[in-house]
Amino acid sequence: MSAPAWRQFFSFNKYSQIAARAVRQSLNETERVAAEKRGLTDVRYQKWENGKGGEQVLLNPKET
Repeated sequence: MSAPAWRQFFSFNKYSQIAARAVRQSLNETERVAAEKRGLTDVRYQKWENGKGGEQVLLNPKET
């Protein structure tokens, strides 16, 4: 049997991203808002020197 049809067009990461978006859009309003908040991620980095980590820096800090 051949590979799934979606593999011709995009990677598994893109496929799972599309599926997750479809599931979130199918939820009712309160559950959808909560699911969208869980989907947000923070990106941070930390420079390591001589086996010790430096300060963690947020690349896109959340506005409060």
